[in-house]
Amino acid sequence: MIKRPARPFRSLVSALGIAVLAMMAAPAFADDVTTFVSDGAAIGGTDPVSYHSGGEPLPGSDEFTTTWDGVTWKFSSAANRDAFVANPEKYAPAYGGYCATGASFGKKIPIDPVYWKIIDGRLYLNNSSAAQDHFLADESGTISRANANWSKIREIPAGQL
Repeated sequence: MIKRPARPFRSLVSALGIAVLAMMAAPAFADDVTTFVSDGAAIGGTDPVSYHSGGEPLPGSDEFTTTWDGVTWKFSSAANRDAFVANPEKYAPAYGGYCATGASFGKKIPIDPVYWKIIDGRLYLNNSSAAQDHFLADESGTISRANANWSKIREIPAGQL
């Protein structure tokens, strides 16, 4: 029997190739690139359920948190946290919590939680009164443009846009 020499380089290349393929096949999850995070929490720690249930943004608490799509979300109550956990897609804001008007221009802009609107059950956040006014002047057009842009900018870090 002829003994062949070991080929560690070839094994290493094969292992790396398999690892790269596995990473490419893995599903993408949200994180602080695809979700607006400030002060260590999504949407700056504002309770996303409060917009729907109380009609105003409430600050979340360190006492009531969950992790969803790789980031921490804060809530003003256990009930709001539990509602979010049961159906996060219902409560999570559009465009990862970035400014809806900014997304309509292909930009990821941080938000100010006091500028918002719920349309067809979806929470849209904006950066300023000017961005909110622009959004409200053409809601469907802004949303349509933002939807088209979001698929292009979602995975790009905000500072690179």
